[in-house]
Amino acid sequence: MAMNVGVLTIREVEDMLILMSRKCKKMAYLKKMHAQMVKFSLSQSNFLVTKMVKICDQNGEIEYASVLFRQVLEPNIFLYNAMVRTYTHKQMHSLAVNLYKRMLRDNNNEEPIFPDRFTYPFVIRSCGGLSCAKLVKQVHGHLCKNGLKSSNVIENSLLDVYVKCDKMDEAHKLFDEMTERDVFSWNSLISGHIKLGQLKMARLLFEEMPNKTIVSWTAMISGYLKIGCCGDALDVFRRMQMVGVKPDWISLVAVLPASAQLGALEVGKWIHFYAAKNGFLVKTCVCNALIEMYSKCGSLNEAWQVFDQMSERDVISWSTMIGALANHGRAHEAVGLFKEMLRATVEPNEITFVGLLSACGHAGLLEEGLKYFDSMKNMYNIEPGIEHYGCLVDLLGRTGRLDRALEVIKSMPMKPDSAIWGSLLSSCRKHRNLEIAVTAMEHLLELEPDDTGNFILLANIYADLGKWHGVSRMRKFIRSKSLKKTPGCSLIEVNNIVQEFVSGDNSKPFSKDLHLILNLLFMHHRIYDEIDML
Repeated sequence: MAMNVGVLTIREVEDMLILMSRKCKKMAYLKKMHAQMVKFSLSQSNFLVTKMVKICDQNGEIEYASVLFRQVLEPNIFLYNAMVRTYTHKQMHSLAVNLYKRMLRDNNNEEPIFPDRFTYPFVIRSCGGLSCAKLVKQVHGHLCKNGLKSSNVIENSLLDVYVKCDKMDEAHKLFDEMTERDVFSWNSLISGHIKLGQLKMARLLFEEMPNKTIVSWTAMISGYLKIGCCGDALDVFRRMQMVGVKPDWISLVAVLPASAQLGALEVGKWIHFYAAKNGFLVKTCVCNALIEMYSKCGSLNEAWQVFDQMSERDVISWSTMIGALANHGRAHEAVGLFKEMLRATVEPNEITFVGLLSACGHAGLLEEGLKYFDSMKNMYNIEPGIEHYGCLVDLLGRTGRLDRALEVIKSMPMKPDSAIWGSLLSSCRKHRNLEIAVTAMEHLLELEPDDTGNFILLANIYADLGKWHGVSRMRKFIRSKSLKKTPGCSLIEVNNIVQEFVSGDNSKPFSKDLHLILNLLFMHHRIYDEIDML
């Protein structure tokens, strides 16, 4: 960086520094260049300082960029924009907004500085980063006043921030006034409604959208999954393929949980085949989703094959497979896989311990389960959550330590939920402990006063102990409250379509045909029984 400036003029020195700045990438060279600028009284050059601020932005040197900026007594719009952009890039949103306010104050100077179309996208983004809708509206007002709102980039930035601040009325008003709506505009508005769980409005916009992209389809799939409408998520996925939009790996990760929840194994297998064909199995998150899908669909061997063939496994991969083994009753294998995970130097997380403790509960591994629960905080600095306490209570209950399970519940740092008290109540039936069952039921009455299953379970405990007066009291209570048992539900996949059947529901168009076939099968069965009796 040494310069031979013998008889060069200041203008020639400046030109040389400009040329050097184009090649300057590292901070060490930039600091030498800064020294030359100070030496030749060029530290007030807006052009050079703007170049240097951009280099600082690329290298993450925010403090040095701030020093450079503060040394310039009369920064121009280009230097202001470079500094605002730098603050926004590094999530220093308050500083970016404050700098914008300074620009507005400088409008009163002899040479006023007016924010331009390059200023506002970053200022608006910083307002969103601060989640301050009031600031967004003020900036929106400035844009209208300065006649800059018609810029598509600025309008999309405003729309995106209104959505992020959950100001959907303002977002819709802006959307309706936009001079040009592109894919980003539509996707922002749709995503805003999905975020708030307003799927009907999101679907109306989605249907109206002229050019749907893979992002639009994936957003709708994720939105339906978020509110538990897995069937609708699969329907959107099928329709996406019918119109010729090819799924990417992100859309596959979005739809696989819906397939898992519905037990749509054939759909899951097709997704697996498609992912393999298109090279998506190199994505760890795709494989993780496949493992979970196969596990929930009851195909543990296929889940293990996916896990075994993975080139890279993260903590989610190990945790998902441990949980899969635990849920399928292969507890000892789950514990063994956890030990293998530690040998692979992968540190467990909260989800890992949920699967591990569940496995210990299924296998009745009391001592190991207690050891793993204690190791969470002592070895891995993980604070046990309500799911972990639930697993611990289940483990103690299954192994007959009901008194200790009750002590754990009473000492929990958070309020026990209905699942924990329900687990204890179930264990009380297994071990015929009426006293603790009544205690559990008292809490369940507060948490789930209308859940018939709890009353029936307590009635069964009374019956097991031959206390028929208790059974009678529970039945009278159920009748007095007009409680109804939740109807049974089953799912079946036929021709890649999942059908749901609820007890007592005859609303399906083919219900009459089904009843006819069932009656024929029943009559057929009776005829063969009579023949056997002869």
